[in-house]
Amino acid sequence: MPRKPKKQRNAEQLIRQQRVREQTKARRRPTRDDLARVLLWQMITAAQAQKDANRALGKVRDSIVDDLERQGFDVRESENVFHELADRYSDGLYPFRPKRHLAPF
Repeated sequence: MPRKPKKQRNAEQLIRQQRVREQTKARRRPTRDDLARVLLWQMITAAQAQKDANRALGKVRDSIVDDLERQGFDVRESENVFHELADRYSDGLYPFRPKRHLAPF
């Protein structure tokens, strides 16, 4: 059987992906990005709550920045992004907007 034209494959992929998104939404299943955001927030706030917060936060930062550097990201830019997030999370408020599509009806 010959391969389908690229335009047709892309159209079918679009339909499949939309179905996956709808199923994920219906099941209220978090994405890995949702999990990663919450995990990072928990790590930063836990480090800030430590007795020696600067040291604990520095360890978290170093670990994350080292992994980002291995992926090819710029060290200084990675540190800047981390510090911006840490500053944003430092007020103690829950930083995430509610996902209205997940609210009970």
